[in-house]
Amino acid sequence: MNIAKPTKTVSVVVVGVGGQGILLASEIIAQTAVNAGYDVKTNEVHGMAQRGGSVVAQIRYGEKVHSPLVAKGTASVLGSLERTECLRYIDYLAPDGLTVVSSQKIIPVTVSSGSMTYPDIGAEKLRQYFPNLIYVEAVEKASELGNARAANTILLGAMSTRLDLPVIAWENAIRSCVKPKFVDVNLKAFKFGRSSA
Repeated sequence: MNIAKPTKTVSVVVVGVGGQGILLASEIIAQTAVNAGYDVKTNEVHGMAQRGGSVVAQIRYGEKVHSPLVAKGTASVLGSLERTECLRYIDYLAPDGLTVVSSQKIIPVTVSSGSMTYPDIGAEKLRQYFPNLIYVEAVEKASELGNARAANTILLGAMSTRLDLPVIAWENAIRSCVKPKFVDVNLKAFKFGRSSA
């Protein structure tokens, strides 16, 4: 099946907390777009990633991409590996954009030290902000598949349903970006993510 290539540049934003695999997810999206024949630009901000700080990756692909920076209000898809991180980047999402959120809750130091409280936000509350939402128990399902770290690939699977990139391009990107011993579980995680969308 041939998929028509977009005439405009497509923007994707992936967010989360250090150690969740945001940069690998970004690499897989970029490689998928390259596999599909697109020009790709990426930008990552690591902000204290080693200490559980916020991490954001921006990926843009199209016939010719001039900048890796996603303009506010233009992202086709916003993926969040932590349930509240998506709120920090809500401004980047296009009005008709899809938001895919993992239910994982990571308590930051400011909360564990008692100086702040973690917001009580679940799927129902998030739908008030993101009408086009897919909320996934990604870590739990990835654990069932054999590796909790494949939660990011579950998110990618759900995100892929909105992006005009062939499934084979995604699968080949996973094979080339993931360590060989983890390829199978990540392919299963990607498939689950697509089916959950």
